[in-house]
Amino acid sequence: MQRRYNVPAQSARESHYLPAGAQRGPMNSFRPETPVPGTYGARNTSEQRQHTSEEEGLPAMNGFDFVAHCMKKEGVDWMACFPANPLIEAVAKAGIRPIVFRQERGGIQAADAYSRQLASKGKIGVFASQGGPGVENSFGGIAQAFGDAVPMVYMPGGHGTFHEDVLPGFSAPENYEHITKLALDVNRIERVSQQVRRVFHVARNGRPGPTLLQLNGDVLGQEVPEGFTDYKPTTAIKTAPNHSDIKDGVKRLLGSSNPAIWAGQGVLYAGATDELMELAELTQIPVMTTMQAKSAFPDSHPLALGSANRTAPKPVWKWLGDSDTMFCVGTGLTRTNFGLEIPDGKFMIHSTISDEDINKDYAIDLGIVGDAKLVLQAMIEEVKAAIGDNGRRGDTATADRVAAVWAEWKAEWAPKLATEGSPMNPYRVVAEINAVVDHKNTVATHDAGHPRDEVMPFFSATVPFGYIGWGKTTHLGYGIPLMIGAKIADPSKFCMNIMGDAAFGMSGLDIETAVRSGHPITTVVLNNSTMGGYNHHQPTAMEEFGAGNQGGDYAKIAEGLGATGIRVEKPEEVAPAIKKAQQLNSEGKSALIETITVQQMDFSMYPELLK
Repeated sequence: MQRRYNVPAQSARESHYLPAGAQRGPMNSFRPETPVPGTYGARNTSEQRQHTSEEEGLPAMNGFDFVAHCMKKEGVDWMACFPANPLIEAVAKAGIRPIVFRQERGGIQAADAYSRQLASKGKIGVFASQGGPGVENSFGGIAQAFGDAVPMVYMPGGHGTFHEDVLPGFSAPENYEHITKLALDVNRIERVSQQVRRVFHVARNGRPGPTLLQLNGDVLGQEVPEGFTDYKPTTAIKTAPNHSDIKDGVKRLLGSSNPAIWAGQGVLYAGATDELMELAELTQIPVMTTMQAKSAFPDSHPLALGSANRTAPKPVWKWLGDSDTMFCVGTGLTRTNFGLEIPDGKFMIHSTISDEDINKDYAIDLGIVGDAKLVLQAMIEEVKAAIGDNGRRGDTATADRVAAVWAEWKAEWAPKLATEGSPMNPYRVVAEINAVVDHKNTVATHDAGHPRDEVMPFFSATVPFGYIGWGKTTHLGYGIPLMIGAKIADPSKFCMNIMGDAAFGMSGLDIETAVRSGHPITTVVLNNSTMGGYNHHQPTAMEEFGAGNQGGDYAKIAEGLGATGIRVEKPEEVAPAIKKAQQLNSEGKSALIETITVQQMDFSMYPELLK
């Protein structure tokens, strides 16, 4: 992993590097006339824009304006942010829309979703914040993006090179180096182009992840010198697999008696969903996906086993336990408390873009390094060469076995999915939503905690990017800003998050961001007036002090934020409420549906099938 790239800052004696309006002070420090909080010394002056660089034909610009120019070349057309950071004004002047969120984490999460939805098309999200407290408040969102391997660029303000190493100055590069792929400090105006290029390149290549570029105001406030204003946008580099590895992998898969495919988020990033389906159909090998890859393979497909976090449809558990060979593609195979583990005793084929992930958490028999799309294409060609262009498409034996396990599971859960009465069973709420939405034109997501465990197995994802699965560090409240980012990525979609009442407390005010920015979303709150799943950890605290209980009228709160609030207390009211929300969203209005539910402690878990 790359770390901070630090070059000594320029000397204050060099008048060429003094920012406009800065004065010399004691110990040659900069003393800007009009500092901006968190970006000390930054100024945008008209004098800086009065002449033109002869070699580039660009207007003379300061560092912030040049960063915005570089972002424009990278295809950035909007930026999530929380003031103050001079980059916000700079991107606005460059024609990039800044969208201010109610707190830093929300902006990061919206940029996160935008990247998840559009990284396969070369688009990644950008977030900017104030230095100091803004950087400190952003840590959780970046940590989640890092855990889920989401490519994005974070550009906070800096404390200024003249405050380098002066306590209590907070250095973003130093403190973020363990949750970013690369964390840089802009410490020379001549290096802006190089460093912007690096953070975009590293974010979108190799194992995806967030990068950070700290924008020190005393540096970025200077005019970019002639000879340093060239910028070439970065591209994603595709790595092809070794052909002999492909041959070995296909030979093993075709010779196995009960193989399974474990598909990860890399399939979505690579735009390889068609190839995944073709390989599955050619070989008649069933497919399960990770939580992050839900929607990479349609849940409606005869060979679909479902998606897994710590809960999953029964077919996932069955094939995880019984399969003799696992082909894992586009995944880091990271062990997590919020995912299922692959039992020992299987032949493991692991294909990933990052060689560092192979043999990380699992002993791998055959490693294949390469872009998921190129790997799957190569395997398809090898399969056709081995068993013909039509492969095993006419053999329905595996699909029939899959269908039988699905039917068994659905019968077991039918009573909960059809529960009558009030307060409602959350499974009934999910079932009603699943039955009424247009899955081809919907983007949905869960939230942390019980909503994740209840929604993931039972909500159907039938098209790529129709569901955003997330949660290796499981931040409560992720769903609302995530759906704002998804709506920005594709305004034609009905974007809906399902969350608990505790999660709403973490991000509920960003419903106003959806309203203000013109990106209408629908939020479904499962309100059981308690923090589901925590009670058994703190029985005395609950019994004696009610620690974990909470209340509120969330439909009314939504109304106060400019959205339409809908309160639902009976199962038969859920579908009409969803239809109303769809209509409101199509008219440009956000909606919140508050469903009154009971706490549910039964989950789709079958650990006995893994033994």
